[in-house]
Amino acid sequence: MHGAPEVTALEAAVEAAFAPGGPLSLQVPEYEPRPGQRAMAAAVARSIQQGRVLLAEAGTGIGKTLAYLVPALLSGRQVLVSTGTKTLQEQIFEKDLRELRSALGLEVTAACLKGRANYLCLHRFDQFRENPLSLALVEPEIADRLSAWGRETATGDRSELDDLPEDLPVWGEVAASSENCLGPSCPRHEPCFVTRMRQRAAESDVVVVNHHLLCADASVRQAAAAGVIPDCDVAIIDEAHQLEEVATQYFGVAVSTFRLADLLRDADRALLASGEALDEEALRTVRGALAAVADGSARFFDAVRLGRGDALRVEERVRLAPDSLSEAHACGTALLEALDRLQGEVGLARGATEDLRAIARRAGEIRDDLRFLVRAADADYVYYLETRGRGVALRASPIDVSGVVRDLLLDRLPVTILTSATLAVAGSFAYVRGRLGIRDADEMSVPSEFAYREQAILYLPQRMPDPRSPLFPAAATREVLQILERTEGRAFVLFTSYSMLREVERALPPSLPYPVLVQGQAPRSVLLRRFRSLGNAVLLATSSFWQGVDVVGEALSCVIIDKIPFASPADPVTAARIEAIQARGESAFTEYQVPLAVLTLLQGFGRLIRHRQDRGVLALLDPRVRTKGYGAAFLEALPPAPVTSRLDDITRFFAR
Repeated sequence: MHGAPEVTALEAAVEAAFAPGGPLSLQVPEYEPRPGQRAMAAAVARSIQQGRVLLAEAGTGIGKTLAYLVPALLSGRQVLVSTGTKTLQEQIFEKDLRELRSALGLEVTAACLKGRANYLCLHRFDQFRENPLSLALVEPEIADRLSAWGRETATGDRSELDDLPEDLPVWGEVAASSENCLGPSCPRHEPCFVTRMRQRAAESDVVVVNHHLLCADASVRQAAAAGVIPDCDVAIIDEAHQLEEVATQYFGVAVSTFRLADLLRDADRALLASGEALDEEALRTVRGALAAVADGSARFFDAVRLGRGDALRVEERVRLAPDSLSEAHACGTALLEALDRLQGEVGLARGATEDLRAIARRAGEIRDDLRFLVRAADADYVYYLETRGRGVALRASPIDVSGVVRDLLLDRLPVTILTSATLAVAGSFAYVRGRLGIRDADEMSVPSEFAYREQAILYLPQRMPDPRSPLFPAAATREVLQILERTEGRAFVLFTSYSMLREVERALPPSLPYPVLVQGQAPRSVLLRRFRSLGNAVLLATSSFWQGVDVVGEALSCVIIDKIPFASPADPVTAARIEAIQARGESAFTEYQVPLAVLTLLQGFGRLIRHRQDRGVLALLDPRVRTKGYGAAFLEALPPAPVTSRLDDITRFFAR
């Protein structure tokens, strides 16, 4: 791809591609001309030619993927596409780009990049197969399947192992994580899947990534290191409403029991693999340093737990004040010294292998992160303790990511297109502009072309207790059962909290005539596959099913949402952001909490109507949309479907 057409030439080429009788209508399966799609494509073409930032809200069914891909491909520029989910990333790479290359007659090369942990590390894989202890911990059939795949795969991409569980524990032993990477010193550097992935990306016209990799790459560049993603002329950020949340994760700092356990496990493996490279004295010294880290880690995190003064739940995030870790200070100092000692002892050890030197580097990185966390002194971060299963983590997250997103992503790229089905609130892009640090941008909003007045009905119960009332769970369960009776199952019931999900789950009668699937019973992809195949199932789920999930057809004919999805003010990051906005003299509720909840609600309801033939019921059980002044913002944002409070109207809707 060389050169770039003039403005009129690019816009004319885009218009011709989308025209009736044009290449898309003739060669792309199921293509149909859509005015909104053509308008968005023209706006993307103008932004590319003028070097602008474009905010493009494209309602469900517009076909925004083709609307940005066609002008991007025809522009002749090197293009970066970032998606919110790996599912959409794979769809663009495997399906959309392939169809467009053929339809438009373009010789376009493309690469799909995922985070390093998605790829097999050949060096660690060799060590795994040579270690009897590792093999003994894995079921023989899984070990055989993994070994056979490792010998055959051309990409090393974990997604090829679709016949093995997504949460396969052994994958962590062989994945190409950044912490384990030896770089050019690795004996398998040349055939390395990550190395080859980077080379393909550098040589490709289109590079498809996801937001996690985009932010991880920007975080690496922030430390003045070389990134994985090549510099591109045009960046398209799809599902841009997710960018702030992902950036918050990647520009934060964390030290966890898991991270330290991984360090110790990998160090033991490195020592075992070093054979006779280390003499007895060096081996004894390094093992002593590792024992000190193990002891220091256990003591420190025990002290952190005790310092809380109450029991931590299995899934909880608790904010820490600057002096919260005072009781754990001595243990923290001991752990810092142990990590420092480990780095030093390995550095001095004669005959230390590259794997051991990588352990020393990691120990130094953990030490530096832990020192930052224990001090808890940076006012731009919120510090908190997080529990997940049996693991505990100390974390610091940036309160405001707008500056870092602007500096490391938006300002670094000549052209940026940010798009999503949910970007504007009450017709304004002010919320997303502020959260992402967007100063100067063009804007467009293309409403959905679905006929919501015929395809959907919005049910709001006549009488419901306040969601904060102890009476709400029982009332919500009654409503859910009455709705499901009329929809004959075929529903997503989406909750704003696990606790509410569990209460409703326990209250559902065992005689319910529909299969009930519950988030957590199996990986998300497995649950969705079961839901689609069963045809009349009911799925109880929380946040991870509110977006990025497509179920086309009658299998999903109802989406029930229990409450307005306000971010919990008890969450440390949310609380810190509320305080920061209030400190500026602004209303955090109006400027932050309501717009975020509106966009989240729209994402949840957006699961229902995915195709022109889809029909169904949207149900919101929260009475505040009618009883509170701010409820109007939510009602105005919802799809223009008929509103009812009568359950019999649901029956009549499906009888039509």
